[in-house]
Amino acid sequence: MPTGYILVNCTLGSEEKIISEISKLPDVKEVRGTYGVHDIFVKVKSDNTESMNHVITNKIRKIPGITSTVTLVVIEEQGGKG
Repeated sequence: MPTGYILVNCTLGSEEKIISEISKLPDVKEVRGTYGVHDIFVKVKSDNTESMNHVITNKIRKIPGITSTVTLVVIEEQGGKG
């Protein structure tokens, strides 16, 4: 089951609306507002890579107010706690 972490930047003041939209997606396991370089942290876990790509590219990245994303795809064979 592929896992990805998405670091989201958005327009000032749109954080809560974006968090609300992202949290409605079934593959999203965690979404939190953050301080620092990025505004929102998202954890996605999908049935397969194709499904994860679809959620990130066609659902999350197209939400109005999102200005950029950084996606980190987990290497399942490395590390692991949780």
